[in-house]
Amino acid sequence: MTAAPLPAPSALRHFHRLPQSDVDALFLCAPQPFTDDAPRDLLAHALGATLYVPATRPGLAELVARRYADGVASMVVDLEDAVADDDVEKATLQAISALRELAGTPAAAMLLFVRPRSAGAITRITEALGPEVEALTGFVLPKFAAADGTSSLAAVADASERAGKWLYAMPVLEGPELVYRESRDAELDGIAALLAAHRERILAVRVGATDMCSLFGIRRDRDLTVYDVRVVADAIAAIVNRFGRSDGTGFVVTGPVWEYFDSDARSHAKAFGARPGGPFPVSPDIGGLLREVALDRANGLYGKTVIHPSHVPVVHALAAVSHEEYQDALDIGRAGSGITPSAYRNKMNEVKPHRLWAEQTLLRASAFGVIRAGVTHADLLRALAER
Repeated sequence: MTAAPLPAPSALRHFHRLPQSDVDALFLCAPQPFTDDAPRDLLAHALGATLYVPATRPGLAELVARRYADGVASMVVDLEDAVADDDVEKATLQAISALRELAGTPAAAMLLFVRPRSAGAITRITEALGPEVEALTGFVLPKFAAADGTSSLAAVADASERAGKWLYAMPVLEGPELVYRESRDAELDGIAALLAAHRERILAVRVGATDMCSLFGIRRDRDLTVYDVRVVADAIAAIVNRFGRSDGTGFVVTGPVWEYFDSDARSHAKAFGARPGGPFPVSPDIGGLLREVALDRANGLYGKTVIHPSHVPVVHALAAVSHEEYQDALDIGRAGSGITPSAYRNKMNEVKPHRLWAEQTLLRASAFGVIRAGVTHADLLRALAER
């Protein structure tokens, strides 16, 4: 029997930790609040830094609530790689308990997902939650493959029907059939057919670069980005080529995880806050993250998987739309066709080829705001570091 519809959750807003005085000083257009029943395209662009946490962590509900208060907007409670085989049952029960505790709290506004090991776990979790499913946004589907992806997608759809709440799926593409060149095209064809059949259910397509590297015994150094690892970069390019298209068949594709963080989680924050208006020193670990986020965007990926809370303000600050981007996006949206010079007089805006870029930029502007002319992403990072 389908459950009664749930009340709408409270709204979520990026950079909610900043005082209003900082918001007024930094933003031309402040980030807008949203809920998990917002349009799918907006939610996909609003994911930002998606923080993974093992379901075995003590005090899981309190941890999620604390991360929400710290500015995390999307999290994944992990029952897969982060959990030892012997701990899966305990972790599953703890995940269910945490979701129950979070229902009805401010943290229920977060985009919160569970990464299960099987389709059966999806059914078990939602049945156990019953009407207390408010905090759950959906499921991350690890090692998603054409051969067995149908059961997971069907389980999410069935769970959504039973819960009386729309639940999203985010497949993670990371398997050998996709990475190995000889099987890639057939695997992409099969996955594309599955996702097309569940289009409205797919919030975003995630990339599992760590599993891809493991197929070759590779672990990239902190001085390299994932785009320097050619076998993985080729697979990412193929994923974006197939699933990042602007012809109505595409999805938001999210950036892969950055594995390094400072042993002192506050050290980079101190650097961000140093010498206002002066140089912008960062640790090598955070510097690598900054480079990779920039390359993610250049290669058509949005948001990022993160494994440490110190990564979140970096990803979110860089997601804020600059005044120049915003002005170009508005000008392209207003023009019917043709080519016009940018208001910044440093480029040409070609209306037809740049229209999708402009639409996506305005979605990002709604979620992450538009910083003022003369304000930099470094200024926003410094402000976040002081909170």
